[in-house]
Amino acid sequence: MTTNVDRTAEVLIRIRGVTKDYARGGEVVKVLEALDLDVNRGSFEALMGPSGSGKTTLLNLIAGLDSPTSGTIEIDGQRIDRMGEGALAKWRSNHVGFIFQSYNLMPVLTAVENVELPLLLTPVRASERRKRAETALRVVGLADRMSHYPRQLSGGQEQRVAIARAIVIDPVLLVADEPTGDLDRQSADDVLTLLDRLCKEMGKTILMVTHDPAAADRASLTHHLDKGRFRA
Repeated sequence: MTTNVDRTAEVLIRIRGVTKDYARGGEVVKVLEALDLDVNRGSFEALMGPSGSGKTTLLNLIAGLDSPTSGTIEIDGQRIDRMGEGALAKWRSNHVGFIFQSYNLMPVLTAVENVELPLLLTPVRASERRKRAETALRVVGLADRMSHYPRQLSGGQEQRVAIARAIVIDPVLLVADEPTGDLDRQSADDVLTLLDRLCKEMGKTILMVTHDPAAADRASLTHHLDKGRFRA
């Protein structure tokens, strides 16, 4: 793991002694083993490693999509490993923006309607939802595509809609699982440039899983996982 960390920066994510086991038949499979990790607020960091190394499992734990077998996960001062399912779901909807490889857009909704979706879980009024969704699409450079359906957009544009959907709740953390995996090099570079801008200009903390060394190079720090442990 790279070590050029600014020790004066505020830690947003603090992980200590995290393990994750899964039962497979009568066997216990260890996916993560006694991990420690600090991620500073406002940083753009990457998780790399071979398939099966535990990258996505760790990302899911940090995003509150799963719970550790043991250890502690503290994000923005909250111990999410102690939360029950209901509290964790509420925490996710208010604090985490998700970006996936496959975009996960609703084909029957326009770009702006797709971006509005996370706000349906909040008490925000319909007029304010639309205003926030339009603002998010402007941020990602798609002001002229608000009424387009996913089938009318390129892959890179679809991923930018997905990023707008992720930032519309103004999350403290953006988690991205192979966000450039389905894109050509130019579209991938455009998406990475956007993520870098969200980090530097809007102060977003971004944690990205990737197999692509070129994508990882755009992050300020890269953590390498191998067989459930960080590699030095």
